[in-house]
Amino acid sequence: IKSDGKKGGGGAIRTASFKKTNWFRTMEGRNIMARKKVATGKKKSIGWYLAHDWQLWVMLLPAIIYIFIFCYVPMYGVQLAFREYDFKSGIYGGKWVGFKYFKQYFDSAMFGTTLRNTFVTAALSIVLGFPAPIVLAMIINQIRQQKWKRIVQTTVYIPYFISTVVMVSILNIMLASKGGVISEAMKAIHLIPKKANLFSNDYFVWVYVFSGVWQSMGWNSIIYIAALSSVDTQLYDACKIDGANRWQTIVHIDFPALIPTIVILLIMNMGGILNVGFDKIYLMQNSINTPVSEVISTYVYKVGLINSNFSFSTAVGLFNSVVNLVLLLLVNSLSIKFSDVQVI
Repeated sequence: IKSDGKKGGGGAIRTASFKKTNWFRTMEGRNIMARKKVATGKKKSIGWYLAHDWQLWVMLLPAIIYIFIFCYVPMYGVQLAFREYDFKSGIYGGKWVGFKYFKQYFDSAMFGTTLRNTFVTAALSIVLGFPAPIVLAMIINQIRQQKWKRIVQTTVYIPYFISTVVMVSILNIMLASKGGVISEAMKAIHLIPKKANLFSNDYFVWVYVFSGVWQSMGWNSIIYIAALSSVDTQLYDACKIDGANRWQTIVHIDFPALIPTIVILLIMNMGGILNVGFDKIYLMQNSINTPVSEVISTYVYKVGLINSNFSFSTAVGLFNSVVNLVLLLLVNSLSIKFSDVQVI
């Protein structure tokens, strides 16, 4: 507002300044009231969130319906573990037998074998497979040329999209005891005996674990690369000014930035420690390596579907799920205690 040079011009300016001051005071008062509401801890109702963010809930609705139908509705069939299955009555009938099938599994000769094989295979997969994408992400993050960075990322992502059947076929060809490229190379450099069979008891677990690490570490590194992309570039500039090398930059900048993501993913992986992939291990299984390759998932399939012992297989599967839940809660509680990061 400009004054016209007359006697009343200053009044117009003062009026405009007064209005502007009142507007700032009003906005400041609203901000103070909003902060007071947050400070008092007054919680809004679920209906308020549904009405306020209804677009987000509509987008989330298909996922909620999918999880409800395929994850929650089938939970009703868990009661089959406590009933004697009857083909006439189905899963809704049958005689109630309590923990009969749980005791039958605990007393069977396969209890120790399947539990040991499952735990060893899953534990090695986590110990060797969990750090691999972290290391790979930090290495990729250190590549400065964007062209080579994209080439490396694409190369390590490709194995993830190979189907399990094709992957096992590749392993059978490349690791064949006679004529296999990888097996013959390992024999030539004396890593394994000349008569060794990589699908036997001595090597089966290692072949399963390392092939899984090779196939999935590129894809699993995406979330860590995304976490590293949010690191302030000024930190890297400060490292260069202080004379830090690549290794020191990784130790003092990259790795601390990944710790929250690492903890969350570790908790989620520990929750499925006994969930060894059924399809791959079943396809790799043969009469020679059964003593080390028979895990809970393959045992449930053979007993439940092939032998039609549905109640017994349901009890074994429920035991597996309960153990996973207990481990998830345990690791989550330890994470809250030591790192203040939680999933549940």
